Amino acid sequence: MDPNVILPLLSSVLSFAFAALVGDQWIRRRQPYQLVWTVGLLWYGISAGTEFLGGAFGWGEPLYRVWYLVGAVWVAGWLGLGTAYLLARTRFGYAFALALVLAGLFTFLTQLKYAYPNAGAAPLVYFALAVLLAGVVAVMTYRRDERWAHVAAIVVVGGSVASALMMATLTLPPPGYAVDPATHIPTGELFPGYLRLLTPFFNITGAFVLVLGALYSAFVFMPKRRIVRYTLRRGQPTGDWLVNMAKAPIAMVVNFIVSLPRAATALVSGQLNSRVPATILIAIGGLIPAFTSGANRFGNTSGFFVGEFLGVLFLFVGFLVSIEVFSDLRLPFTHVVLRRRGRPEAADRAEAG
Repeated sequence: MDPNVILPLLSSVLSFAFAALVGDQWIRRRQPYQLVWTVGLLWYGISAGTEFLGGAFGWGEPLYRVWYLVGAVWVAGWLGLGTAYLLARTRFGYAFALALVLAGLFTFLTQLKYAYPNAGAAPLVYFALAVLLAGVVAVMTYRRDERWAHVAAIVVVGGSVASALMMATLTLPPPGYAVDPATHIPTGELFPGYLRLLTPFFNITGAFVLVLGALYSAFVFMPKRRIVRYTLRRGQPTGDWLVNMAKAPIAMVVNFIVSLPRAATALVSGQLNSRVPATILIAIGGLIPAFTSGANRFGNTSGFFVGEFLGVLFLFVGFLVSIEVFSDLRLPFTHVVLRRRGRPEAADRAEAG
């Protein structure tokens, strides 16, 4: 059986099933992040679906355009936006701002190294927009204004609309699609530089936010040791705040690592909040396709479909593991409960807090 057919098919089916479950959850709870994640998972399913159709029946220009627009540009950005809304009330906006700056910088450096044709001023424009919007998000986060997530939405939704307009107005050379001659996996080499550069911009931002947001959530709910202390509270002297801002990334990494033994002990004893293993699985699910899609962009396509399937599989398992996310499993958009799971008292207290 051809893996270029079966793996995208499995990824597509799983993504659509996952989207149905999260969409059903949104109908019941009406949380913005649930709606955004539903859209992101639909994009995931559509992208993998185009790969299945291309592998099974052959590629054509319309299919190739949809594959690149939805899969290469939109998926990671929308999943990362869901995380932004989930953590809008926290100081995670600083991480989103950092992700924007890194994405803009990497986009600019990518053009310097690979010199994509027809890029024009896009590298500078994307970098400037990234820095500007990152500054806005950082200031709003400092002011404890949770509407910074709306600025993140402007980035993702605005970029999605702009990329759709770019795709609609460009002309591709015959045959209208490109695949790796060895693996027969599609590549983006036919697209102009100004569109190709949106791929690292959206993927770095989205993957960084999704993975780091999941690890941040795991740290929040795990038993912690804090051997490196810092504070980002408002009102402290500017110099102290800047020092703490520089210390925060190192402190979070160190404190997370030294807290893992306590988390493992709590897991063995059955006292670990289910959100911890769930969010770690989600982080893995965001990390794997980030690596394989990046490799695909730079010419190594062999692991692309495998990474895509493992990514959505880990995301799906991570959500199912969390009792807080799916307290009952039912047929989507119905009242038919397939399985009901109890919520531990500690989890209820954590969510209420």
